[in-house]
Amino acid sequence: MKYIALLRGINVGGNRKVEMKKLRSLMESLGYTEVSTYINSGNIIFEAEDDTKTVRFKIEKSFEKVFKFEIPTIVKTEKEMKKIANAIPKEWQNDSTQRTDVAYLFPEADSKKIIEELPLKKEFLEIRYQKGALIWNIKRENVNKSQLAKLISHKLYKSMTIRNVNTARFLAGETE
Repeated sequence: MKYIALLRGINVGGNRKVEMKKLRSLMESLGYTEVSTYINSGNIIFEAEDDTKTVRFKIEKSFEKVFKFEIPTIVKTEKEMKKIANAIPKEWQNDSTQRTDVAYLFPEADSKKIIEELPLKKEFLEIRYQKGALIWNIKRENVNKSQLAKLISHKLYKSMTIRNVNTARFLAGETE
């Protein structure tokens, strides 16, 4: 089975540093194959025979042993990642006029109801739920008006890990 692991909160602002080479070695030590990382923010593509829950458990436990801090991890199958990427309208991009992000949700927060709980001014952005993720698009001129920055201080922020649309499409195998 091909999986994508999304590690939350590594290599952000110089904190919780993790070398990708060391991370690949850790994954290989767990018996996972075809291991590759994408950019420096904790995206791992690999193959494993274990089920999703076992993979997540093994990664989190071994990560803590090796790197000496906990790292919440979301594990998705390639099929799940493709479904999420396919739910992003083609015209939603990251460019000078707009910004598109995918908030991958931890299982405990995976519900369409999460949209109503977030402190966002929804009239300034378009937000959609797709099983396993929230996807939003916003005109750059409305970023501050949307209160997207307030998301960081909200209790649900710890129940997600955010990637930009380009990363989401790459991890789903949609781009090279």
